[in-house]
Amino acid sequence: MSSRKQFLHQSSLLLGGGLLTGAIPNETFAIFKNRIAPSDQLNIGAIGINGMGWSNVQAALKVPGVNLVAVCDIDKSVIDKRLKELSAKNIDTSKIKTYGDYRQLLDQKDIDAVIIGTPDHWHALIMIHACEAGKDVYVEKPVGNSIIECRTMVAAQQRYKRVVQGGQWQRSQQHFKDAVDFVQSGQLGNIRTVKVWCYQGWMRPQPVVADSAPPPGVDYTQWLGPATTRPFNASRFHFHFRWFWDYAGGLMTDWGVHLLDYALLGMKAGVPKTIDGMGGKFAYPELSEETPDTLTTMYEFDGFNLVWDSAMGIDNGSYGKDHGIAYIGNNGTLVLNRGGWEVIEERQSKNKISKPFEKSSDNGLDKHWLNFVSVVKSRKTEDLHCSIQAGAHVATVAQMGNISYRSGLKLAWDKDKEKFTNEAINKQYLMKEYHNGYSLPKV
Repeated sequence: MSSRKQFLHQSSLLLGGGLLTGAIPNETFAIFKNRIAPSDQLNIGAIGINGMGWSNVQAALKVPGVNLVAVCDIDKSVIDKRLKELSAKNIDTSKIKTYGDYRQLLDQKDIDAVIIGTPDHWHALIMIHACEAGKDVYVEKPVGNSIIECRTMVAAQQRYKRVVQGGQWQRSQQHFKDAVDFVQSGQLGNIRTVKVWCYQGWMRPQPVVADSAPPPGVDYTQWLGPATTRPFNASRFHFHFRWFWDYAGGLMTDWGVHLLDYALLGMKAGVPKTIDGMGGKFAYPELSEETPDTLTTMYEFDGFNLVWDSAMGIDNGSYGKDHGIAYIGNNGTLVLNRGGWEVIEERQSKNKISKPFEKSSDNGLDKHWLNFVSVVKSRKTEDLHCSIQAGAHVATVAQMGNISYRSGLKLAWDKDKEKFTNEAINKQYLMKEYHNGYSLPKV
């Protein structure tokens, strides 16, 4: 057996065997990594390294054989900060190339895979261009910023035959899988309602401030990309881009794709028949935001209803939890969130199915990266925990909720034609208009 085949076999056993990386110190990974031949290592580049993009870099570097060889960000201060952090961990940053334009990073021949951690409005273009450049991709959620973008991203993965993992890392966490297995065992009885809630007391938009010049070292034109040209405003930048329709979709596409994903998985659900979203800027009308800080959306599926309930500035969510999914059945209710899961039995139920709260015991992001690297090496895309198809599915459902809210209409979806029954809504909302000379590639 060749050395490369031996490595692939050994690493597939390690990566596919449910290794809990959080239980193993980084020094152990370093020792393992040093034993891997250079030809068998995986070189990655990271595009957008201020938030989850950087969290992904740190998770990736725990995986044996993964090397960071390039970073890209439109904010030079962010690049400087990250290189300093790497140096503090005794990583030789002289070997890491830096870029302000992602297209130059994609031209770097020794990069095997890229992380996309930019604001949402850039995800589709960079993912498609990365696939064209022959790179595998780990793209943050929501994978696309419109329904058409999601559809095009799926087509690009299929055309270019790349490995593309969506950043819904909860799909790699064992307790989520265990909870879904229980839901699908039938023990809850007929499930008529699934409630999904996200109450985030710490999230608060920025105050309204005057437009200003971009900070030194920020390429604001590159940051805008295909979005509408507007003067720089500090309240729309970095983390707070998510409260503006040009760049994202508020809590619905931020946390919603994580939580709605497991609601859909548990119910083996496709797309809803009708969508009715209502809410507004009720918590912080004086602050700088466009997306609703309070939103309730009703999704109608065959045989059950799905309710999305979100609020900024409040932590007291359903069942005493600030976020979660509740599968409400005739015999009991299963409550699931990032911390663990439990089953609350119905008083009149004859089946004894009550289960105390079972805490999560693993690191979902680390395991999601183990899964991605394993599939990059094996090329068995069916083993991905969150394929681009899965990411596009839940992102589409989240976009539907936002479109109903923005239009003020209860909407019906034609699953055969893959569009709303209201043509005016399709024309206005299925695809966000691109600006500044950018266009979504035809794949």
